[in-house]
Amino acid sequence: MDVSILTMYFTRYGAVAIFVIVFLEYLNMPGFPAGIIMPLAGVMAAKGNISFGWVMVITVAAGLLGSLILYWMGLKGGRVFLRAYIRRFPKHEPALRKNLEWVREKGCMGVFLAKLMPMIRTLVSIPAGVLQMPLDKYIISSTLGIIVWNFFFVGAGYVMGDSVFTLLERITL
Repeated sequence: MDVSILTMYFTRYGAVAIFVIVFLEYLNMPGFPAGIIMPLAGVMAAKGNISFGWVMVITVAAGLLGSLILYWMGLKGGRVFLRAYIRRFPKHEPALRKNLEWVREKGCMGVFLAKLMPMIRTLVSIPAGVLQMPLDKYIISSTLGIIVWNFFFVGAGYVMGDSVFTLLERITL
């Protein structure tokens, strides 16, 4: 999804669109890049369409819900789910294996730190579930990481406005 399509959804459907699109992004669905979604939500807040506080509440709630679904899939499906996921998305296998070891070694701090790393941040939920990390610890560490990540990107959009996309484009090239 590009900026114009996301802008149309955000303008037309407001908070609901922000929630749904961020939720899908945290489920690691293709076509929902955080580098566009989060700053755009910040731009919408800066323009007065929604408050910055509500954007943060909505994006953190959507991110946590998406993360919990992946955690639950890892917990309930365990290694069977992991193998099926890798068959469906073979490019994710190295990141998933790395996440599994990271979570095993670092525990809650590993989940928190992983939530601050592109690509890994959405996938870390599966290994946390597979390793049966206690739910309360997972929720706390995941939520804290989501808050930091979302605050940085939503805040960038809020402070920089539309120029944030030019900056993000330069960084990712």
